[in-house]
Amino acid sequence: MDFKHIDEIKNILKSLRPLNETEQRRLREEFMIENTYNSNAIEGNTLTLRETALVLQLGVTIDGKHVRDHLEAIGHKDAFLYMIELADTGSMLTERVIKELHSLILMNDAKNKGAYRTVEVAIAGSVHTPSPHYLIHERMEALLDDYEGMKRGKHVIEAIAEFHLRFEGIHPFIDGNGRTGRLVLNLELIKAGFLPVNIKFADRSKYYDCFDDYHAGNHTPDALTQLVLAYEESEILRYVEKLRG
Repeated sequence: MDFKHIDEIKNILKSLRPLNETEQRRLREEFMIENTYNSNAIEGNTLTLRETALVLQLGVTIDGKHVRDHLEAIGHKDAFLYMIELADTGSMLTERVIKELHSLILMNDAKNKGAYRTVEVAIAGSVHTPSPHYLIHERMEALLDDYEGMKRGKHVIEAIAEFHLRFEGIHPFIDGNGRTGRLVLNLELIKAGFLPVNIKFADRSKYYDCFDDYHAGNHTPDALTQLVLAYEESEILRYVEKLRG
């Protein structure tokens, strides 16, 4: 994998900073809306990109769409903004941080938000069985400990990809695992000096295949690492073009 190339273009981006506050706010809001749409759409939310923008920017209620779809958009926006705050302050990734992000994602579910599940679940169409509920805390602790070692022994994007694969494999929450996991992925990318990536709804099959490749194969994160690298390169080049334009 061409980690050297991604580091080189990251350095190009770094040379163009700092952005002024207005530019940064505009680009982040644009990304936040697209990311909210795609991340929610992957999980079955029916709002279009345009409808998501109307809900988040103008507070519009979309006729014919379920209230849950609106609340999911608002919850993801709040969680995204909190993720940016965490990234800007360099906050360490902990169980508490993950639960706080999940609590915002699941703002409409008072019983389950921010709480590990207490029942067994299955992931439809997956070759993998999530962790038993009574092992979730233990496995999350182990994952966070392992992650520190992964960052020392691998390129940071590979470590982040493996964390994401293992987190989703544990599937610690009754709902909202994917949305929470993708925000954690972006939190760690930003902390490492990269841009957040927007895993597209249109690429959901390719994204899901990465999990099957990991859990049914030899437990290497190569497929997801390559996907994140491709998204990261595209995002950096798009960002650089806007800054230079």
